[in-house]
Parts: sequence; structure tokens; C-alpha cells
Amino acid sequence: MKTFKDQAAQGDLMIIRIRELPSAAKKVESEKGVFIVAHSETGHNHVIADRPGVNLYTTGDPMISYLEVIEATDVTETLLEHLRSYDTHETIKIPAGIFEIRRQREYSPEGWRRVED
Repeated sequence: MKTFKDQAAQGDLMIIRIRELPSAAKKVESEKGVFIVAHSETGHNHVIADRPGVNLYTTGDPMISYLEVIEATDVTETLLEHLRSYDTHETIKIPAGIFEIRRQREYSPEGWRRVED
């Protein structure tokens, strides 16, 4: 399991520590007990379990979301998991803090596009 302090990556996601949530951030509701941090085009989503002290936010930009982890201990771990049983990305243990989560993009002759995982 990966751990980090200020920045990490999981597949097509970049996780970057920030100081505060943007004023336009709106809470996202969990789905079936998990926050879907990034939907995968193959159905293998990147998720975090819904629990007290963990909040996911959006500003309406599908390329950026925000995560708030109020407490992180061995008992209250916040794990970013990739839901694929083969060739999966390593689980990341997220510390307490506020994070921007960006979908990575790449340039193609047609223009910028989202990296597909």
C-alpha cells in the first residue's frame, strides 16, 4: 500500500494537497457506500469508502474533484482503491488534509483529451 504526504498518483489520477476547498465546492453524495472519485470507462472505478470525516466535493468540472479527510489513523484509514481484480493500481492510504484530485490529460493531434485508464 502506498502512502504519501503532499502528492500521489493512481493511474490517471493526480492527488495534490491544497490549503483550502474552493468556495464553489459542493459535497458529493456517496453511491452504495463509496465515493466514486473517478469513473472508469471500463467500469473499474477509483473509490473511497464513505465514513465519518471523509467528504468528496465537486465544482462541476469533470476533470477536478476535492477530497477532505478530517482524521487519519490506523483505525480510521482512508484508502483510495482501484476496483479491478487484475492489473490494478496499488491502493493509496490518504493522510488527513484537503486534496485536489485531477484527472490527467494528454495532447493528441485532435486536441487535449482525458487520459483513459
